[in-house]
Amino acid sequence: MMWVWKKTIYKANEVEWQDKLSHLPGAVFSEGFNAERVNIDVYTENEEEAYILQACYAGKTEKVDTVDWVAATAPENTPPLIIRDRLVISASSDAKILAALQQQYPGRIILTFPAERAFGTGNHATTSTCLRMLCDEIKSRKQPWTLTDIGCGTGVLALAGLRLGAEKAISFDFDPIAVEVARKNIDRNGGADNLELFQADVFEWAPSSEEKADVVLANLFSAVLVKAFARLKAAMKPKNSILIISGILNSQAEETLAAARAEGLKVLKVVSRGKWTTAKLTHA
Repeated sequence: MMWVWKKTIYKANEVEWQDKLSHLPGAVFSEGFNAERVNIDVYTENEEEAYILQACYAGKTEKVDTVDWVAATAPENTPPLIIRDRLVISASSDAKILAALQQQYPGRIILTFPAERAFGTGNHATTSTCLRMLCDEIKSRKQPWTLTDIGCGTGVLALAGLRLGAEKAISFDFDPIAVEVARKNIDRNGGADNLELFQADVFEWAPSSEEKADVVLANLFSAVLVKAFARLKAAMKPKNSILIISGILNSQAEETLAAARAEGLKVLKVVSRGKWTTAKLTHA
């Protein structure tokens, strides 16, 4: 049995609502009854979750007997991921859809990351929150900056960083299939001439002084982060650098951040989305 929570919002508030509901995999945004409106539908198997959304945000909840999930999750029906006022990430690689998004969101960077071989499009709460932190961070960086993405997955974080202005980027993953998928996505989007993409183990990779970055991203499991903080810290420039970490279950956040502090890192910001925690750190 499925449930759906429904609400209609003004289009001007779409980005805010995309951010607010980013941790919900069943959230679907679609055109409303006129050009100024957007429909939100959140599908869930949990009746309580639907009614909690209704209690928090008004709208209405209905029981759904059948859902064509194949059609609902097709690239052309999957809503784009909106990141602040900078990025739009689409699950579709259709040129017409991407051109329409560019027209709909003028001045924003449009990226295409189709779901492929069990790798997602960037919609997962951990990835989307990393992207939001990255967008917020670079607003304050006036000098040229560099980026390292550890555990690259689809390659979305590194590519987004380059398109947002990183001077150069390093991106790697332990999984050779992830690197293969990331390379396809880089070729698909372009704009990554200054990216070094390769396969490596975080516990074996040691950056040279020239490879240390201003912004380091590590979307990894908590257990890996706890053991890897010394390596992650070594990837950061000694001054004015930050580390964005994610992949942390809320129940593991306290232990993970304590391990970061023990390694000489200071926690600057913590954000929880659904069951996941993302944090920004710097040198203590």
